[in-house]
Amino acid sequence: MKRIKELFEKKHAGVLNVYCTAGYPELNSTVGVMKSLQANGADLIELGMPYSDPLADGPVIQASSTKALQNGMTISKLFEQLKDFRKEIDVPVVLMGYLNPLLQYGFENFCAKAGEVGIDGLIIPDIPMFEYENEYKEIIKKYNLDFIFLVTPETSQQRIKKLDELSSGFLYAVSSSSITGSDKDFSPVEIYLEKLKELKLKNPTLVGFGIKDKQTFQTACKYANGAIIGSAYIKAIENGNTEEATRKFLEGVLN
Repeated sequence: MKRIKELFEKKHAGVLNVYCTAGYPELNSTVGVMKSLQANGADLIELGMPYSDPLADGPVIQASSTKALQNGMTISKLFEQLKDFRKEIDVPVVLMGYLNPLLQYGFENFCAKAGEVGIDGLIIPDIPMFEYENEYKEIIKKYNLDFIFLVTPETSQQRIKKLDELSSGFLYAVSSSSITGSDKDFSPVEIYLEKLKELKLKNPTLVGFGIKDKQTFQTACKYANGAIIGSAYIKAIENGNTEEATRKFLEGVLN
């Protein structure tokens, strides 16, 4: 059974997905950070592939991307680092990134390599629904990868249902149409999440953008199967000692 599907069958609520940037804070931090996340309670890891023009990302994740690129992180280097990661990490791992570098690498090569090393799914925010269906869907399925679409408060009900139908693994419910990591009042978000819940979608939903601590995590979990923390975690590990920083950060969210 696919790892993501298995996770949600075992755990229906309170699923914690943590985002980290490959090659950050140091080039060789990637697998160590993932091991620390698994050891301290992350149920799922979203591994960001650094890109020079990350449209959906706020300043914190953008800065981590820039640092990772300066460190020398590339897609080839990432696959090298991930070659044996499944010997130590058994939680599901999804790669998050943008289409341009994947096309430069070769889209099918990329999917083949991701499947080979043990990646479970992809989040590529700038693949539109039409292109996904007509150009990329079959390639992604061929290598047994899940594909996760994002929905926002502005997405129409009809479109949410279509994106849910096309997604596998889970649906990424963006809590607002702003960029990641922004501070905001969470109450309008709750109305939107309540509406999503009422749609009875086929995929589990995880809420992202603006989830940064125990309170926002618990609020998101009232309406969805879990939540995604990104910018707040990246901030927590920026000064090195990722093991200790990860332990402290996740304790603060989960305990």
